[in-house]
Amino acid sequence: MPARDRDLLQRALTLAALGPLADPNPRVGAVITDPTGAIVGEGFHHGAGTPHAEVEALRAAGAAAAGGTAYVSLEPCNHTGRTGPCAQALLAAGIVRVVHAASDPNPSARGGAATLRAAGVEVASGETVAPDLAAAAEALNEAWGFAVTRHRPQVIWKYAATLDGRSAAADGTSQWITGPAARADVHDLRATAGAILVGTGTVLADDPQLTVRWPDGTLRDRQPLRVVVGRTEIPADARVRDTAAETLQLSGSPADVLAELQRRDIRRVWLEGGPRLAAAFWRAGLVDRTYAYLAPALLGAGATAIGDLGITTITGITRLQFGDVRRIGADLRLTLEPTPSAPAQPGSTTHPIGSAQEEAHVHRNR
Repeated sequence: MPARDRDLLQRALTLAALGPLADPNPRVGAVITDPTGAIVGEGFHHGAGTPHAEVEALRAAGAAAAGGTAYVSLEPCNHTGRTGPCAQALLAAGIVRVVHAASDPNPSARGGAATLRAAGVEVASGETVAPDLAAAAEALNEAWGFAVTRHRPQVIWKYAATLDGRSAAADGTSQWITGPAARADVHDLRATAGAILVGTGTVLADDPQLTVRWPDGTLRDRQPLRVVVGRTEIPADARVRDTAAETLQLSGSPADVLAELQRRDIRRVWLEGGPRLAAAFWRAGLVDRTYAYLAPALLGAGATAIGDLGITTITGITRLQFGDVRRIGADLRLTLEPTPSAPAQPGSTTHPIGSAQEEAHVHRNR
């Protein structure tokens, strides 16, 4: 790939990263150059219902786009949703060449590159000419790509514990096991999710607010959907009923819950507590990543972060693989994923979850 093409495609990726962290649509950036190669327009997608990156860049370019090149972080879409197909917008503007970093994995939207080629536009794909930029583009939209190809939200399980695996003391107290740096890190990662998921027992015992906050405690502009799983009624004065964010109560199996959240355009779920809810998702094979925050401390007794997985012998152990290990302040954050061959644990995915009696309170860093 020519250096100029690479620089402009990288610029499109930089623009894409300015989009919302959690949104039903992917983060996309676009750069338009005129026939001489000068930049005449830029844009990025600001969120669901707003113009796509290509349209925003074309509007900035105006008539100067004719005969030019479009550099886009994701293959231009080929369908009509809330907005029209970007492939057709590029054709209407007279673009003669398109360079995109990653192909669109969405079955209902992909095909823009083929449409452009059929109309005589020269198209280059990052998978062929710049695999590293293609990988970077896919990483920008990891949760979105997962959801549109797997037809369910990506599930991230987060917990905090002492070195001896305790997430609360014997008397139920848990604030704070980890330090302020780890708690701030949790909120940064929580901000990438479309929903925060806990059980009714956690709400009754801990009364969490389930919001995304800055280190000084102030609310961030965008708040995930708060989802409480279980049939027990949430008290009217519970913090999850405040106006800081929307709250939804669901009942049913992990698969049922994820299906409903997928219908609501949630792409990533942040699973926090308690132990029975976490165990239910693990038994159903529906945990895709774990963030484990380990504090250099011991309790010796108290609650653990996860409940019964139905494992009765060492041969049934669930093993994970490391993705990252780093120190966050005084604590460690382990990033882990199930091994590719890890099966779902014994237990039905249709089993209801979340009763107050069964959902013990373990809900850290909120």
